[in-house]
Amino acid sequence: MYKQLVSFLAILCKHCYFGHLQESSELLTQFKEFMFTYNRTYSSQEEAEKRLRIFQQNLKTAKKLQSLDQGTAEYGVTKFSDLTEDEFRMMYLNPMLSQWSLQRKMKPAVPANRSSPSSWDWREHGAVSLVKNQGFCGSCWAFSVTGNIEGQWFKRTGQLLSLSEQELVDCDKLDQACGGGLPSNAYEAIENLGGLETETDYGYTGHKQRCEFSFGKVVAYINSSVELPKDENDIAAWLAENGPVSAALNAFAMQFYRKGVSHPLKIFCNPWMIDHAVLLVGYGERENFSWHSNSQTQL
Repeated sequence: MYKQLVSFLAILCKHCYFGHLQESSELLTQFKEFMFTYNRTYSSQEEAEKRLRIFQQNLKTAKKLQSLDQGTAEYGVTKFSDLTEDEFRMMYLNPMLSQWSLQRKMKPAVPANRSSPSSWDWREHGAVSLVKNQGFCGSCWAFSVTGNIEGQWFKRTGQLLSLSEQELVDCDKLDQACGGGLPSNAYEAIENLGGLETETDYGYTGHKQRCEFSFGKVVAYINSSVELPKDENDIAAWLAENGPVSAALNAFAMQFYRKGVSHPLKIFCNPWMIDHAVLLVGYGERENFSWHSNSQTQL
């Protein structure tokens, strides 16, 4: 009975934050629904009101993105809707990706032996594990790399393994754990370590901890890594022939992305603002789009 009463009071408090505000009832209803859906509580009334203002501004941003998108994407309320753009970038994204001078040089990939088919999706061929969640950690680079290696290992052995991102967060000395990293560094770190453990053996916590890597538990390894050309047709052909690809994008619009095919205006795809690593798993020529497996959701 006591626990039920506490829970009931907690729900009431979510509604009591805003009793004195003059905001529209529609906005308050939307924000209360957001709080309930994503289990949000705030430390004070001042903090709650601050988050409401941010939420209100983010609704306007999402509406603007919706009006400008040229694809079928839907933008709106997400679990990130009470965060400022800077908070979202700091918690989830990886500004290191845009620092070209930090990128480790890799040898160029051997071109594909054939032209690309009109469409391809490695999910339909068993080479992509389930979407994972990076949590409050800027470790997208690790998820992008393990997804790529999972696909390569599947191509080689026919076995799809879920590999450990936490191993990279803890043991990759070339990158910054939750502070960001570069896939090119991560490949070198995996070579130096001797391979990757499974996610089951080295589970994800979403924060840096002491390295607990065990070479005896390695299930997949790599000997090298390559860099693909920048031409989209060459990338598509290589992907269809060789497997999912580690890639990076400008994630400006992704804070409010819900579903569908995202096709933002070019201004929102500034390559100098690349800040999120993903896994490119397929493409479709008919609708001119590609699929990405993201460590928050699927695009």
